[in-house]
Order: sequence, then C-alpha cells, then structure tokens
Amino acid sequence: MAETDKEWLARLEAESRAKQEAFMNGIAQKLKRPRVTEAPKHPFRGAPDFWNEFEWSLDERIERFSENWRSVGGHVARLAGMDDARAFIAAKASEMGARYIVRQNEPELASLHLEEALPDAVVSVWNTDSETHWKARSAEADFGVVMADYAAAYTGSVTVLSSKDKGRSVSLLPTVLMIVIPAQRLKTRLGEILVEFDRAGRENLPAGIHFISGPSRSSDIENDLTIGVHGPGIVYALIVG
Repeated sequence: MAETDKEWLARLEAESRAKQEAFMNGIAQKLKRPRVTEAPKHPFRGAPDFWNEFEWSLDERIERFSENWRSVGGHVARLAGMDDARAFIAAKASEMGARYIVRQNEPELASLHLEEALPDAVVSVWNTDSETHWKARSAEADFGVVMADYAAAYTGSVTVLSSKDKGRSVSLLPTVLMIVIPAQRLKTRLGEILVEFDRAGRENLPAGIHFISGPSRSSDIENDLTIGVHGPGIVYALIVG
C-alpha cells in the first residue's frame, strides 16, 4: 500500500533526525567527551554590575567620544552654545560652497536661524511642505542638520530617532552631515541609551532608531575601504553646552 503524504513527510522527518543524531554523536566521539543534550543554563541576564556602575565624568565623556569619533574619520567641534553652532555651520557652508541645506523640523534647530545665517543658500525644513519630495530634497542637499537624541562616549556613537518631523533621509542622504549634540545627552555607555527604549515599551518606540558612528564606511567590494557610499562622507559632531 502506497504511503500517504502525511506518512511520507513523517518518514523523512524521522530519517533527518536520525542523521542529525548520528552527526552530533560523531562530533562528540571525536572530541572525546559526552554529548551535551540539554541547553546550558544562563542564570545571569544583562550586563554585570560593575559595567552598569561604570561612568565617566562629563569632561571624560567628551574627550573619549571625540577620540572615538575622530578615529573613524569624523570631525568634532566643542561649542559653548547654539549661537556658536550657528556660526560654525554657516562658516563651513561658506567654506564648502553649500547651497542647499535641509534640517530636521525641531525647535532646537529652529533656534539656529540658519535662514538668516545663510542668506545665499536654500534652507529647507523636513516635512513642512506636503508638495515637496523630501527624499529627493535631502539627496540633493549639500548639508543635513540633525539633533542628536543621545550619544555614547564609549563607542563614539550618536543616536538619532525618526518621526514625521525627523526623517532619516536628513542624516542619510546629504553630502555633509552636521549633528548637534547637547552635552547633557552624552552618556558613557550604549546601555544607558538602550534601556530608555525598554522603558518606553514597544508601543512607544519611534519609527526608526539610528546609530551613527562617523562617516559612511564600506569595504563590501574586494575589501576596498570606501567613504561615503551608504551615507554622508563628511560628518561633524557639534558638542554644545
């Protein structure tokens, strides 16, 4: 009597499991030790206490972040306030001949008054005009200006969250990226940032959580390091306050 489909599948499953058992037993025999048949126990969860308690002073955080950021080709400027940030961005825009600037739609960035500081450039604010194709506008921008939500000194990483006012294209597509980092948002460890997302809960997570660690770098093609393939090739971290 011919096998039914169900019986045929059950036989294949049994044969596959028998081969798997023989394979694993063979490895254990060659290693000359009993085969492990139970999952190892993990009584501890998360980072150890000493790491959770590890913290640098603000000056140390700024110094370590700057070292790590520069080590991958990024630029750092330490600025006293938003007025200095506006002057810095305007000076770099003039130096590089930037004509198109796009920024996130955030109150802190509105206080920069880039439209006044850059009268010869076109400054666009993300998602303020329903007729504008904002991804295309960001792709043609010379400068993108974003506000950091967090930064981690130990890894030299900046966290930028996405929302309707904070499109990820602003940090991904322009040629040059300017990231304004309020000093009080600079943490020691990445874990201090990640725990905030756990506390918020899944239903309150943003549309995107982006970790930026300097200029775009890729070695996908024949291990040849190329800058600026998947994002801005020039990135400034402006630590303010």
